[in-house]
Amino acid sequence: MRFVIVTGMSGAGKATALKTLEDAGYFCVDNLPIQLIGKFADIAYDAEIQVDNVAISVDIRSGRALSHLTACLQELKKQKYRYEILFVDCSNETLVKRFKETRRNHPLSVKGGRIIDGIRKERELIEFLREDADYIIDTSNLLVREFKAELDKIFVQNIDYNNFIITVMSFGFKYGIPRDSDLVQDVRFLPNPYYDDKLRPLTGNDAEVRDYVMNCSEAVQFLDKFMDMVSFLVPNYIKEGKNQLVISVGCTGGKHRSVTIANELYGRLEKLPYTVRCLHRDIGKDTIVKKL
Repeated sequence: MRFVIVTGMSGAGKATALKTLEDAGYFCVDNLPIQLIGKFADIAYDAEIQVDNVAISVDIRSGRALSHLTACLQELKKQKYRYEILFVDCSNETLVKRFKETRRNHPLSVKGGRIIDGIRKERELIEFLREDADYIIDTSNLLVREFKAELDKIFVQNIDYNNFIITVMSFGFKYGIPRDSDLVQDVRFLPNPYYDDKLRPLTGNDAEVRDYVMNCSEAVQFLDKFMDMVSFLVPNYIKEGKNQLVISVGCTGGKHRSVTIANELYGRLEKLPYTVRCLHRDIGKDTIVKKL
């Protein structure tokens, strides 16, 4: 049996996580009072009850009782009850945006106060849970379906999970460098398909453009050298507590070369034991601008 404690930042996706686990057959309880966790575990682990998997949600809504959670978890360990902690995290900037979009107040924001103050206070109060978490999923850059897919890997397919997400993003320099970039790679040194009339309307997702770019020996050399660097950097990022990396690959318009290289890089990174995503920020902007 799996006993999962879902926790994390308000607005990060805890409700989605609990609903996903429920859909996967877990018996779920939202906002279970901390004083009842021990009794709930007794029932869940009772052989006669025959519960396969359970999940409970514990967060800042517990109020002052949250300070008793450490003692409660220690008691579970004493009783030899196995449990896993899933911590759903998100950047402060994204959380502020989400609260504003839904017009909700943060649970710890004083009336008329700033949302960011409530977020910072919450982060301080639940940091001990993040430190003890078995799984940390940062939803700052995840679509809901991507978040659910990660949960499915961990709690349904039982795939070994590494708390590190790599996002490969193609972009066009003429539209600006993505603000959340950690590493920026300029591939404008490669031959440009834009100057081929047949290739111009296509994108790096099309085989003709992909072949045009990758037939250049420099493209393969670049990927080999860059993968060497990433393979060195990622373990060291993890050692320093970083849980995600955004690699931005840019060409002039973000339509041909950057898309091709981002796709190739994604294919190579997928073989590493991390969660990898690929986005093409500006792939359709050239057409929109021309229409305007």
